[in-house]
Amino acid sequence: MPKLKTKKAARSRFRITSSGKVMRHRARRNHLLSKRSRKVKRQLRGSIPLALVDAKRVRKMLVD
Repeated sequence: MPKLKTKKAARSRFRITSSGKVMRHRARRNHLLSKRSRKVKRQLRGSIPLALVDAKRVRKMLVD
């Protein structure tokens, strides 16, 4: 049986922490930011954990 390849799209969008959580970036932070307040842009920074039901599927995509 051949080796499983990592899905490159998933690799660029998600990362797994050392504790095993799958993290994702927040949406709405790419363009059209001039109309958003400083507070909103600040709150959109950083990563948040992925929902548990989706994390299982993403882990399968990130097989190394």
